Amino acid sequence: MTTAPPRFTEALVDFDTRLFREKFDREPFLIQHRLPGHPLFELERIMELTRSLPADRVEYNAGDVPITLDPKVTPRTGLSAEETIRRIEECRSWLVLKNVESDPEYSALLRDCLSPMQSIIPDMHYFEAFVFVSSPGSITPFHIDPECNFLLQVRGSKFVRMYPRDNAAILTEQELERFYAGASRNLTCRDEEGTTSRLFELLPGQGLHFPVTMPHWVKNGPEVSVSFSVTFRTSASDRREILYRINHHLRRTGLAPRPVGQSPWIDQMKFTSFDTIRRVRRLLGSKPEPDRRGY
Repeated sequence: MTTAPPRFTEALVDFDTRLFREKFDREPFLIQHRLPGHPLFELERIMELTRSLPADRVEYNAGDVPITLDPKVTPRTGLSAEETIRRIEECRSWLVLKNVESDPEYSALLRDCLSPMQSIIPDMHYFEAFVFVSSPGSITPFHIDPECNFLLQVRGSKFVRMYPRDNAAILTEQELERFYAGASRNLTCRDEEGTTSRLFELLPGQGLHFPVTMPHWVKNGPEVSVSFSVTFRTSASDRREILYRINHHLRRTGLAPRPVGQSPWIDQMKFTSFDTIRRVRRLLGSKPEPDRRGY
C-alpha cells in the first residue's frame, strides 16, 4: 500500500473529463492509456516481481473455470507462480500479483496513472495496484470488488461482462453486507446469459472503470493477457463500506435494516453514530477496529 498522494507528470492516461465527472462510480466507461510495451509488463520483469512479493500477495489457479465458482473449490494446476507465468500461453491459468505498489517502480507507475484524475477526485486515497497475467480463454469468475478501479489492458484482449449493482435480482443487500463483513468476493451469477449486463471488449491501450461493487466476470481473448489494475478509495466508498457493515451487524441481531441508499437521513444517522463511537474509542485509547482491505 502507498499512502503518498499521486504525483503529477506527463499523462499516461487520457479520458473525457465531462464523461468522467458524469459516470465515475456510477457507470462503467472506457479510457485510453500508454502502457502497451512498457518494460514493467514484460513477462521476465513480472516473474522478478513475483519473487519479491510475500506469498499471500500472489494468487494463481486454473483459468478453465465456470462463471460461478466457490473459492473453496478453485482448481489448481500444480505449477508454481513462476512456472505459471513462464508457461502462461498453454497452461490455461490465471494469476494476479497483489499490492505491487510495494515495489518502487510499480508504485511510481501507479501514481503516474492516477495523477490526471486527482483534480476530479480530490479525496482519493489508499492507492493499490495489481498485475494480472492470464492464459488465452481463461475466465475470472463472477465477483465484486470494494475499490474504485481502472483496469488497464496492456497486452492481449479481455471481454468484461458488467452487471448493474442496483438490481436485487443480481446482487442482494445481504450479499453486499456479507461481502463488506469479510465474505469472499466471488458470488453466484444468476444471469450467466448476460441479459441484464453490458459487454466491453478491452484491447491494448484501453482501460475500463469499475464502479465500487459493480458485479462482473471476465473472459480472456485468444492471446496471453497482461493487465494493470489501479485502485483507490474515496470518502464515499469508505462511508458505503461502513454502512453495509453496520447493516450486517444489525441483521445478525435479528433486525431488518433499511437498505443502504434508500433513506439518506437514516444512513446519516447510522454513519454519525458509528463515527461518534469510533471517536470515543480513540479518546479512551481503545484499539480501533481494523478496516477491511485487500483485493
